Amino acid sequence: MDKFGKSQPVTRVEDLRFLTGAGRYVDDIAPDGALHAYFLRSPVAHGQITELDLDDARAADGVHLVLTLADLEAAGVAPGMAASTVANRDGSTGAAPERPLLARDRVRHVGEAVAMIVADTLDQARDAAEMVMLDVDDLPVALDLAEADDAIHPQAPGNKAFDWAMGDEAATDAAFADAAHVVSLEVGDNRVIVNAMEPRGCYAETQDGRLHVAINGQGVWGMKTRLAETFGLAEDAIRVTNPDVGGGFGMKAMAYPEYFVVAEAARRLDRPVRWMSDRTEAMLTDNAGRDLVSLAELAFDDSHKITAYRVRTRCNLGAYNSQFAQAIQTQLFSRVLMGVYDVQTTWLQVDGYYTNTTPVDAYRGAGRPEAIYVLERVIDRAARELGVDPWDLRRRNFIAADAFPYATATGESYDVGDFNKVLTRAGIEADRSGFAARRAADAERGLLRGQGLCYYIESILGDPSETAKVEFNEDGTVNLYVGTQSNGQGHETVYAQFLSDQTGIPADRIHVIQGDSDRIKTGGGTGGSRSVTTQSTATLATVDKIVAAFTPYLADKMGVDEGDVTFDHESFRAPGSNLTPSMLDAADMARADGRHDLLVQEQTATLPGRSFPNGAHVAEVVIDPDTGVTRVDRYTVVDDFGNLINPMLAEGQVHGGVVQGIGQAITERAVFDADGQLLTASFMDYALPRAADVPMIGFTSEPVPSTTNLMGMKGCGEAGTVGSLAAVSNAVQDALWDRGVRQVDMPFTPLRIWDMLQDGDDAAY
Repeated sequence: MDKFGKSQPVTRVEDLRFLTGAGRYVDDIAPDGALHAYFLRSPVAHGQITELDLDDARAADGVHLVLTLADLEAAGVAPGMAASTVANRDGSTGAAPERPLLARDRVRHVGEAVAMIVADTLDQARDAAEMVMLDVDDLPVALDLAEADDAIHPQAPGNKAFDWAMGDEAATDAAFADAAHVVSLEVGDNRVIVNAMEPRGCYAETQDGRLHVAINGQGVWGMKTRLAETFGLAEDAIRVTNPDVGGGFGMKAMAYPEYFVVAEAARRLDRPVRWMSDRTEAMLTDNAGRDLVSLAELAFDDSHKITAYRVRTRCNLGAYNSQFAQAIQTQLFSRVLMGVYDVQTTWLQVDGYYTNTTPVDAYRGAGRPEAIYVLERVIDRAARELGVDPWDLRRRNFIAADAFPYATATGESYDVGDFNKVLTRAGIEADRSGFAARRAADAERGLLRGQGLCYYIESILGDPSETAKVEFNEDGTVNLYVGTQSNGQGHETVYAQFLSDQTGIPADRIHVIQGDSDRIKTGGGTGGSRSVTTQSTATLATVDKIVAAFTPYLADKMGVDEGDVTFDHESFRAPGSNLTPSMLDAADMARADGRHDLLVQEQTATLPGRSFPNGAHVAEVVIDPDTGVTRVDRYTVVDDFGNLINPMLAEGQVHGGVVQGIGQAITERAVFDADGQLLTASFMDYALPRAADVPMIGFTSEPVPSTTNLMGMKGCGEAGTVGSLAAVSNAVQDALWDRGVRQVDMPFTPLRIWDMLQDGDDAAY
């Protein structure tokens, strides 16, 4: 990193603000006197609205406005939310039923918003909601995939949203017919509730004839475009801001109905209106994650080389298409379908279904954790059935280090990789040679120990373009405007650190400014592990523009030709001149001469290709067979993230991602009863991982620099989750295998593990 960064483990500068209560979250900064919005929500999972009497609510104390979908339509507001769709196998488009901003005649999941009440206080709005006469005639509730009772949407008979496929089905079937060995495994990927530390919220106001909406999301420009489309406004009539955000994880990357309805209330009343979700409301309405079942099959030749891979998936979309939902378990899943293995014959078939549950969308990794989980589980099963070491089976099928760039069967182009080197390092760091002794020691105490391996690869997603703007201030500080959005990743630290490395400007003089559509013209937001790579590329381009802009001005000052002026990341120099101004010095000189045109520079840059972080996760679990309690005892990660700007922040991202994976594997699961009521709608019932559930996590960097960006970086934000699901699950399977348990599915709660041990291979989860 000598050229593009010093790779120093700099501690996060924003932590002082956050840990001392000085963060500025959306609920902290709503304007004084803002009215409070409250949403009346459906108490049933599926039904026809037969009565909605709002007269008493409208007349209640403190109430300023009550809105329904009919009110929105009467005002010319577009009533539905847009969402992406995928192509069916026959070339038609996947189902695209309306997702109304407020319920239209029918409710389709518990918590769906029916009306919004705006009052002086939140208590008054809640009290008014209690006065609403809402009657709903129950309709059949569909919860199981492929359940074809009463259709949830007329556009989706049998509740089927799409049937999508990729690959060569005939060639894959032929390879399986000719295979020496075939291994198959069906695994479930349990639905999880995202539970960001800060629930969703927003406020809206009108300012000088413009609409201003503040959200706690993962970017502002997409929301700005959607607001313009919904209200029929020019984009320059809208400002969207995004203050500090207490966690996003993909769940906050998309628009939600509440933001538009709150905005309409502010427009009608010409007063600020605020809304903040409470925790149970969030659990009922935030987009959930995962929720799919996949049958994975591997074909092998006599030498245990994989010759073909076939996956058939059924995924749950919930009650509606969320913004990216159809693409996640299809197109995004396919990005890393074959992982790090050299196989060109593949077939992926995905059927999507609607159910009367909360919609499902992006959750940390968005499709890639699901794909790697399926692949690495069936690879592990294959090793057992073939009687070979699971580490050796992976090595035998790795894409060779000299085979890059490598074109995958699903159209990706892996630029670099040395998977065997990374795996070898993982074996050392995890003390694989000592595992047998650890297992024997636990067995003497009546405990079961298992070790699980996952080798993952991730495809960095999102807009490959990003913009950076640098502004030199009179007080000697510099504003760096960025198009991404921190949700707690440490962007203020890493972006200032990178700009400091490139310019010599002290990092403590650099202010990172984000989340304001008025202050930077475009940006891609945060998601898909794109932020640092794309933003740093844009920063490099902006630094080049600054240097190019200052060079002729300084050449005149130095009395030299422009071609003689150079910048060495700290100062401008030229042979024959004693002037060696730093970048801050140059800015001061330009300001004194009235050259204000030099003091603000902005540039957009586009990555030529995606990067592909990869690595090995090794988990060891210890199970008490008498109680079923499963504990992750050791966890080791060796990652190839390419070059790192700040190893400390990268390690923090890995730790957070691993913990989220452990949570899904051990404790988390969204549960609905037969009537579609969410039984896990509070932290009394939904178990996030606690400190005692997580071991110390070892992290080692084994970089193979990417060739798709100047810094040689690879994104790291989602990698911990991508690798951890299969590592923990394979460890549990390893621990239980000798006790006759052949099928383990997350989450590994004590009761589920205990039942598996009692029932052996007959356990069904």
